[in-house]
Amino acid sequence: HEGRDVLAAADADPDGWPRVWARGADFYMQPAWSQDGAQLAWVEWDHPNMPWDGARLMLARVGARGPSEAKRVAGGERMPVFQPLFTPDGRGLVWVENPEGAELDRLVHLDLETGERSVWMEERALLEPAWSQGQRVMSFGPGGALYLRESRAGRAVLWRIADGSASEVPLPEGAAWIGSLSGDAAGLAALASGPNQGERVVFYDGEAWRTRAYGWPAGLDADGVEPEPVTFSTEGGEVHGLYFPPADGAARPPAVVNVHGGPTSQRTLAFNPQAQFFAANGYAYLELNYRGSTGYGRSYREALYGHWGVVDVADAVAAARFLAGSGRADGRRLALMGGSAGGYTTLMTLALHPGVYRAGVSLFGVTDLFGLARETHKFESRYTDRPVGPLPEAAALYRERSPLAHAHRIEDVLYVFQGAEDKVVPLAQAEELVRILRERGAPHRYKVYEGEGHGWKKPETIEDFYRETLAFLDRELRFG
Repeated sequence: HEGRDVLAAADADPDGWPRVWARGADFYMQPAWSQDGAQLAWVEWDHPNMPWDGARLMLARVGARGPSEAKRVAGGERMPVFQPLFTPDGRGLVWVENPEGAELDRLVHLDLETGERSVWMEERALLEPAWSQGQRVMSFGPGGALYLRESRAGRAVLWRIADGSASEVPLPEGAAWIGSLSGDAAGLAALASGPNQGERVVFYDGEAWRTRAYGWPAGLDADGVEPEPVTFSTEGGEVHGLYFPPADGAARPPAVVNVHGGPTSQRTLAFNPQAQFFAANGYAYLELNYRGSTGYGRSYREALYGHWGVVDVADAVAAARFLAGSGRADGRRLALMGGSAGGYTTLMTLALHPGVYRAGVSLFGVTDLFGLARETHKFESRYTDRPVGPLPEAAALYRERSPLAHAHRIEDVLYVFQGAEDKVVPLAQAEELVRILRERGAPHRYKVYEGEGHGWKKPETIEDFYRETLAFLDRELRFG
């Protein structure tokens, strides 16, 4: 609205102009109405925070002219809050929070009549990083109970909370992950998937699950490999990952280590077609949930603060040594791969630790931290303040931690992929990296996809990317 983020309401009349109901914060998300429409709750936060760093839960009364008497009921500068929900009877408000200084999260209930607060569940990984609007980890459902998802080392646990007690609800058969919960007294709808089960819409009536729609062609998601949760050590502590063995069962196979984007994110046991693609083609595949990932507590998530380009790189090196040392892969035939922030870690690892990996694949990877802070969209424009530092005070670190500053040290063969319309990591970042590689005569390949942004959307792009990447890895790791 006029260049600023606001909370606004629009009438059903398509010609009506949205009415601004709250302004002043840098960002707003997750507005929730009470059942009678008399109260409104929402989450807001300000730069330099991301929503998982700290946010405010606001509550206001709603009259003919909009909200009034808005007040903060939870959250703070170092206390993230997530997904407020009013109880079906309208007498309570629940939300998830990570108290300042606490390692794990808790579910809190506020009695709107008495003001009394109670903790319904605690010491569990409940929050997920709010990268977009509409993310939901809980919902009221059959019998008026609250259904809440916990993340336990990448595997979902679904809880039913009613009458002061919590009981576990078995997931749909074959599912290991569930999300986007939405329900009412008639039932609970969600998106569910597993290592050998593509994402699908499922419905729970309080007794049994039924599949309502398939997001992946039935039958084409079966017969894959089962991932193994793994943990290995670095000088800074334990690191987590998910290891997919090759489908042919070969001993000491070539392997791909994938570094997820974000960096504040996590790879779970949800259906992973990329992992299954490489496994089916004879590669071991490791999803690296390096320090900085979510799902393992505050200390693990914040281990990257001030150390992006250091601890993630150390974890990528440790992953290679773990695979080779445990016999899960041939240490001479390893490739490192990642997109966005994962591409950044891939480039930094190849530059600072040549020879650990034989090849690298970077998808729209960050090459210039100054450029990222200057040119990316508003939501992430201050993201680097915590993992690197605020500008201009941390300018020296931005130079030192940018892959462009070390591109002259890259010796291992590299394939760079980029979307021409990327607004998060603009094309210029890849172009400058490739220019340096070309001038040095460093072994590399470069491909730009026209009409693509920060990730591939077109079927023809996706097909070409996997064909190109597989041919590249086969040449460098198997037949080269």
